[in-house]
Amino acid sequence: MTESVVHVIDDDEAMRQSLAFLLDTAGLSAQTYESAQQFLDSLDTATAGVIVTDIRMPGMSGLELVRRLKSMGSTYPVIMITGHGDVPLAVEAMKAGVVDFLEKPFEEDALLTAIRNANLPAETSSQDPERERIRTILESLSPREHEVLDGVVEGKLNKVIAHELGISPRTVEVYRANVMSKTGARGLSELIRMVLLVRS
Repeated sequence: MTESVVHVIDDDEAMRQSLAFLLDTAGLSAQTYESAQQFLDSLDTATAGVIVTDIRMPGMSGLELVRRLKSMGSTYPVIMITGHGDVPLAVEAMKAGVVDFLEKPFEEDALLTAIRNANLPAETSSQDPERERIRTILESLSPREHEVLDGVVEGKLNKVIAHELGISPRTVEVYRANVMSKTGARGLSELIRMVLLVRS
C-alpha cells in the first residue's frame, strides 16, 4: 500500500478536497482529478493504485471511464461513488468490472475498507471455493426471495419490485432483509458482487 496512490475523480471540488483530506489522515496518498478525461490524460505518468470515482460527472461519466480503462487493458481497481438513485447504474458498473460501489452518504470507514480490499489480489485466487459457498447460499433462498433478489440486482426500487410481484413495499423490505441475512452481505454492493460472481 505504501507505493500506491488513490486517484480521486470527482467534478465536485469540495468532495475532492474532503476525500483527499480523509485519505491523507488515514495515511494514504491521494491524487485528485476534476474529470475522467483529466485522469486519462495523465494515465501514462500516473502511479499505480486505486481509482475512486463519482458515477455521474459532466463529460465522461464514471461508467464510461471504467469501460475506457477496460478497453485499454488497465488493471486499476475502481471504486464507484453513487447517489441513491444510481443503483441500476452501479450494477451496470459492477458488471463492467468495478470492484465496489458506495452509496452517498457513506461512512468514512466504508471507503477506507473498500480501498484496502481493492488492493488485495489474494481474493481472486480463492474465488472458486467462494463461488461454491455463495451458490449454496443462493440455492437455499425461497422462490420469493429469489424474485426479490433478482429485482435488487437489476437495480429496481422496492416499490417497483413490489408492484411487479403484487406485494407491498414493506413485504419486499422483509424479503430483502432476509436475503441480506442469509447471504451475510454487509451491503448492497457486496450482495450484488456475490450474485455476479456466481452468475459470471
